[in-house]
Amino acid sequence: MKSEYRINDQHLMQFVRAIWTHAGSTPLEAERIADHLVHANLAGHDSHGVGMIPTYMISLTQGYLQLNQHARVVRDAGAILTLDGCKGFGQVVAKEAMALGIERAQQFGIAAVGLHNAHHIGRIGYWAEQCARAGFISFHFVNVVGDPMVAPFGGSDRRFGTNPFCAIFPRAGKKPLLLDFATSGIAFGKTRVAYNKGKTVAPGYLIDSQGQPTTEPKVMHEAPYGALLPFGLHKGYALATMCEILGGALSGGRTTHDETLQTCHEAIFNCMTTVIMNPAAFDAPAMQDEADAFISWVKQSPKSGEEEIHIPGEWEETNRAERLTKGIPVDTTTWQQICQAAQQAGMSQGELADFNALIS
Repeated sequence: MKSEYRINDQHLMQFVRAIWTHAGSTPLEAERIADHLVHANLAGHDSHGVGMIPTYMISLTQGYLQLNQHARVVRDAGAILTLDGCKGFGQVVAKEAMALGIERAQQFGIAAVGLHNAHHIGRIGYWAEQCARAGFISFHFVNVVGDPMVAPFGGSDRRFGTNPFCAIFPRAGKKPLLLDFATSGIAFGKTRVAYNKGKTVAPGYLIDSQGQPTTEPKVMHEAPYGALLPFGLHKGYALATMCEILGGALSGGRTTHDETLQTCHEAIFNCMTTVIMNPAAFDAPAMQDEADAFISWVKQSPKSGEEEIHIPGEWEETNRAERLTKGIPVDTTTWQQICQAAQQAGMSQGELADFNALIS
């Protein structure tokens, strides 16, 4: 029996579009969901890819995720916009939020967008890449409202979310520099991937319900629950705190505390505060040359082992090149879960069989 499938990205895109169309999404919404999830897999971030579909389906059936919603402007202060995601797909409302922010950055040279009440906005690097394609630098602070998974430095239980931070720097004629990471040592979704594959995770990322170190991902998926640990000890915890406040409170949304705790863990709601800057507005004519000179200087360092010296974003580009050629790996457990979600959405056995025939 296979342990995983290798699925062509276009076939997978088609399948995801069909799932959400059956569920009731408009063709445009289904397209945006599929594009975001499959591109997360292509980038190597399976934690934020098509494996999220079963979680989204549970959130939808329990009445949390709302289909066919759009970002609503709550306050327009010129270069600063506050938006309500209306519990809609993050893949839709975050794209709209970035488009509005890009328009304002083109007008003012700099813009800030606060987005709250958005269902899971997924891989944050996707939104940074949207800004970079317009030629803009961006910074993103994100929190996960009321769904604690990470223990504070010095603590022994879960108190806040994985709270990503992201930044991007566009480069003329080259791939942008992209920094995108959860402030936990690993993303929650990576424990889901390991759990579904029956594998452990590396030491130093998890504690069990008693606060003791463990490598078993089941502590994040089976009661009694443990917690993720922040990356870099106190430094990751401090950055997570700033993402909670800047992403949650400043965006007009909520932070995690007794009054905001979620009863459904599949209902993932994010807030994000984004700053978008036009580099052309700065007096920095040598900016690109200086960036290239630094990158060249760093890559000339003698290697300490077998690992390559990567610049931010290069790992994702390597994964894209490989997966576009070899297909996207999806373990069999995750694929079965996705197929069950497709049936919940209303896909017929015949249509499901046709898609399975493409990957067998």
